[in-house]
Amino acid sequence: MKSVKHITVLLAEDHQIVREGLRKILEAESDIEVVGDASTGRQAVLLVKKLRPAVVVMDIAMPLLNGIEATRQILNAAPETKILILSAHSDDAYIEKATAMGASGFLIKQTSAHVLSDAIREIEKGNTFFSPSVAKRLQRHHQTARDRKGQPKTTEVHLTPREMEVLQLIAEGEANKQVAAELGISIKTVEKHRDHLMQKLGIHDTAGLTRYAIGEGIVESSVQLTIV
Repeated sequence: MKSVKHITVLLAEDHQIVREGLRKILEAESDIEVVGDASTGRQAVLLVKKLRPAVVVMDIAMPLLNGIEATRQILNAAPETKILILSAHSDDAYIEKATAMGASGFLIKQTSAHVLSDAIREIEKGNTFFSPSVAKRLQRHHQTARDRKGQPKTTEVHLTPREMEVLQLIAEGEANKQVAAELGISIKTVEKHRDHLMQKLGIHDTAGLTRYAIGEGIVESSVQLTIV
């Protein structure tokens, strides 16, 4: 009897109850095997390097390293791994950034269990899979891009991957010492990154950096609500 090929999956989701629910849903499928789970974006990157899963089911709002940047790092380290975004956030900015980083699919969390399993199977084959509402937004974005072809481009601030990591940790309320420990760099280096961020973005305080990170979808809007 021919054995069924298992699609290996890593779950990257910061809420334990959601991770456990996703694991139960996927373990009910005979051809899908959950090989690990991660509660932070950084942990997801490390586990992908170790486990080399076929598919990562990735939330966007991940602590320490958001799902967008984690996707970029994972695909740099393991280009054969496919990324399926599963998120409550379906704003155009999130969708565009996720697909730009190389995600093969994007589902909203209201998706039914069988659709999640079908999406995993499709992207493992090398196809793409999007929730209908997400597909419509992508289509609209591409149409807008075609309509704007030939128009002058707006100036876009480019942040390095390390600056993105530092920015997220700062926006999550981490002090320089904590950022240094998390990234394995010196406090002086963290201060340099912070200075470069402020110079590039024209921002002069931590509250401004936090508001920028929230506006760009790097962290959730619930982060540091006391900042005004």
